[in-house]
Amino acid sequence: MSEDPVIVAGAGPTGMVTALGLQARGTPVELYEADPEDRDRPGSRAIFVHGATLRTLDTLHPGLGSDLAERGMVWPTRRTLFRGEEVFSRTYDDPLDAGEGLPPFSSLPQVWTEDILLDTLDDVGIDIHWNTPVETVETRPDGVTVGTGDGETREASYVVGADGAGSTVRTEIGADFAGDQSENYFIIADIEEVPDDPRPTERVFHYDTPELGGRNLLIVPFQGGWRVDIQCKPDDDPDHITSDAVISEYTARALGERYRDRVEWVSAYQFKQVNADTYTDEHERVLLAGEAAHLFAPFGARGMNSGIADADAVASAIAGALAADVDAVARAEVRKCAERRQRAGEWNKDAAAQALEYLQGESPVTKAKKRLAAAAADYYEPAGEWLDDAPYGPHGSPPVSIGQY
Repeated sequence: MSEDPVIVAGAGPTGMVTALGLQARGTPVELYEADPEDRDRPGSRAIFVHGATLRTLDTLHPGLGSDLAERGMVWPTRRTLFRGEEVFSRTYDDPLDAGEGLPPFSSLPQVWTEDILLDTLDDVGIDIHWNTPVETVETRPDGVTVGTGDGETREASYVVGADGAGSTVRTEIGADFAGDQSENYFIIADIEEVPDDPRPTERVFHYDTPELGGRNLLIVPFQGGWRVDIQCKPDDDPDHITSDAVISEYTARALGERYRDRVEWVSAYQFKQVNADTYTDEHERVLLAGEAAHLFAPFGARGMNSGIADADAVASAIAGALAADVDAVARAEVRKCAERRQRAGEWNKDAAAQALEYLQGESPVTKAKKRLAAAAADYYEPAGEWLDDAPYGPHGSPPVSIGQY
């Protein structure tokens, strides 16, 4: 086994979980982050932590998933309206997974998730090298030489690129993104809750909501506030909609007049749908994870959750490679991980793209399906449930097999 540590580039959720996963498997790890320790992380960003993610975190560090569940919230009701008329509603009496002790999800701002992960790293003795970006990565069959922003050169047994969408590690190993981006803009706003008069904790999707001029609208509660997602029309000016006066007006129409002046953050996006053409280098000494490897539209909450799945898989593969006595076995551990996670990335990209196409779809067939389902919803519950589910993409999990079987 190499005496050099594993170097993880990037201390977002993916990088932090990778470091925890490596240490949990007895692997020395060093974590490097380009930003300063007092970095500013605006916006709620990834608010939905899946139950599977909570269980992964609880496995890597007992109690971690429970901490996230306790800090977040579980909204018990999901509703969908079509042009102002309710077509689906369901409330769950008991949101907890039977026998698991963890809920099916937890809804909280990403910065809270990061704070909990930072505390956990501190508890287990993993230091973050702040203000120290990974700038160069040179791989060879027996290790990696890493150059960092402080002018130092370090040796690593393996490197994990968890350094985000603009990943230097991805560039250094010659990997490229392939894919496209959404045609329409989407407006995302964080709205502070009104403590004395809160809304019911319901996730609500509006098709062609009359209050917003026929735009699609998603309202999701998280601990401390609300996420409002507005799908722009093709000829909308996103700068106009994100202006203080307009977003405040839209917020009042969507949530109620009492929320007019409670907009905390707003931004406009065209969502990228991309996956790296390889997740590893020619010597199988580097693995990409999270947004360094893929970017998805947010429908179905595939971003951070898939990044944490990457992190656990990458940590397991590297630990297995370091324990191997035969070089070919070590390389196979990394290669199989890269292939599986790349395939998962492609599946998630296609799933999010399916949801995006459904939302943006202007074809007569797509429009007719929505209208017919809305008309049938009062008499045929699966029609309403289809309208409720479709904006988030297909259910199920990515394939994990490699090769013919």
